[in-house]
Amino acid sequence: MLYPIFQHAYFVNDVEEAAHKWHRLYGAGPFVLVPHHKTIKFQYRGTDQEADVSYGFGYLGENQIQFIQQHDETPSIYRDMYQEGEEGFHHVGCLVNDFAAARQRMLDLGFVNACELWADDVNAAYFDTREVNGGFTEIHGDPVHILGTFATWKRAHDNLKPGDSPIMNMEAPFPDGRDPDYL
Repeated sequence: MLYPIFQHAYFVNDVEEAAHKWHRLYGAGPFVLVPHHKTIKFQYRGTDQEADVSYGFGYLGENQIQFIQQHDETPSIYRDMYQEGEEGFHHVGCLVNDFAAARQRMLDLGFVNACELWADDVNAAYFDTREVNGGFTEIHGDPVHILGTFATWKRAHDNLKPGDSPIMNMEAPFPDGRDPDYL
């Protein structure tokens, strides 16, 4: 596969509520909640306006699930698809080793780079691929520290037991003291 899909992302009205619903329905999680995320550098369709968003990240099997909640009406890749009160699929994410080459390839294929950001020493760009998949496609760099973070979240999912919370407390992810890094 040229760009394996590692993430499915959904725009929701409440990230914590979505985590609870997916946990009950599918056994997804636990989810790491990131309230009011800020980036180091941000670009949306040629502007530097950054919407106020919160994220939830967790796993369901091999797939990372992301929930996005926008707290304002700032133009964004999320408001490009959904108005206040609406929810649904938003994008797929692909990990790429050579971010610059992957970015150029998407541009060469004729897709618009709708949003690009830099945070946690990693680049991400969102291309408007709605004509192909009904949503956006995110290309996401894969530095070692990010892969380690994702692996920790995946281990937490693999070791989830009935009765565990769908929300991961990063200091103590499991009530009985289990550590996802060592299970």
